[in-house]
Amino acid sequence: MTHRMSRDCPATAIPAGHPATLAAGQEVAIVQTLGGNVTVRTDGGLFRIASEHAGAVEGFARSDEGAAPAGEFSEKAVWDAMRTCFDPEIPVNIVDLGLVYDLSIEKTPSGSNAVDVKMTLTAPGCGMGPVIAEDARKKIAALPSVERAKVHIVWDPVWSPRMISEEGRRALGLE
Repeated sequence: MTHRMSRDCPATAIPAGHPATLAAGQEVAIVQTLGGNVTVRTDGGLFRIASEHAGAVEGFARSDEGAAPAGEFSEKAVWDAMRTCFDPEIPVNIVDLGLVYDLSIEKTPSGSNAVDVKMTLTAPGCGMGPVIAEDARKKIAALPSVERAKVHIVWDPVWSPRMISEEGRRALGLE
């Protein structure tokens, strides 16, 4: 099913990660709608539309699926927020893909929280890496009492499909 863009819309070219604009009236096919963001296919390739711009796709009903979980701050809340982040080409969240290597939470002098995450990508040179990391950072930063959130992309150890969780393997049909 194709949709039209109701207005010019900022997007990110996949897999290059370059900024792009989808023009008003352009036809798109929705490929994936996970984590609040939308992946669309056009004659020019694949593009990721951030959740705040998803309303530009005619006929697409934006959901709060990608919103940070409400409630009190906890380590579980951070993990839950990261589970709403997806590679725009893979229908499994970054936690179940095994991309998150480390989570560190420290109290700040003001009594709030500073969160640092180390994550990797499925392949070095993936242009979408900064986009995925920023999506995770924004969702963590939106949690209650988070004063600072940083997501660092690391390459050691090198990611492999063995790192995908059991749930992720099921979602990908690998079991």
